[in-house]
Amino acid sequence: MNYDDLIPVIRKLALEAGDKIMEIYDGDDFEVKSKSDDSPVTAADEAADALISDGLRAAFPDVMLVTEEQAATHSTTGDTFLIVDPLDGTKEFVHRRGDFTVNIALVEGGVPTRGVVYAPAKGRMFFTLADGQSVEESGALDKNEMGEVTPINVAQSDNSALMVVASKSHRDQATDDYINKYNVKDMKSAGSSLKFCLVATGEADIYPRVGRTMEWDTAAGHAVLTGAGGKVVRFDNHETLMYGKDTYANPFFIAYAPGVELKPA
Repeated sequence: MNYDDLIPVIRKLALEAGDKIMEIYDGDDFEVKSKSDDSPVTAADEAADALISDGLRAAFPDVMLVTEEQAATHSTTGDTFLIVDPLDGTKEFVHRRGDFTVNIALVEGGVPTRGVVYAPAKGRMFFTLADGQSVEESGALDKNEMGEVTPINVAQSDNSALMVVASKSHRDQATDDYINKYNVKDMKSAGSSLKFCLVATGEADIYPRVGRTMEWDTAAGHAVLTGAGGKVVRFDNHETLMYGKDTYANPFFIAYAPGVELKPA
């Protein structure tokens, strides 16, 4: 994969999908359907998925594509592929809380190497450059021309006073029990893959996820965090979280700045 070709495409598609999502978000009431696993899906999920899928297939026809909304059609797994969650945080979208994102990533050798996370309701855009450095773009977010970008880097963590970010919609006792093993200065709640980005920018030190996720939920945020100097590991054994697994289901995991002294599960 030529990263110089990839990055402009996934950045533009994320912005275009964000516009489509916001048209529906800002409109009148929208229908919310349930998928087979009882998770919600809206017209925004489906429209963004179609837009991104068509764009990626046109630009990179020889690269395997995995998307959340077409998961039932994915009959094979591999260690190199493009993976998309067109609207991560559908619950946040439905409740009009704004913490939802568009996610596109490239996985190579089972590891997310490049990606983009766009939060259209918040106007925040994070992505990896061709060289792997993660940045946040500010300004007009023009689809055809990259604006001013600022390199982002994880915090130099103080283990006596950590900032923790946790899920807004999936917080539970198991998560709290693990967080309580640390010396916590303060906590933030955020929806969707924004939690990875808050660790990537140094706004948080650690994000533990003791709950169900799929690879499309995490790949783009994982890539952005890696490009900012962070890590994502399995909760149980602290080995690197890998991709291309059967069914694309993730184990529990921890995303963190390397200065954090991880506690056992």
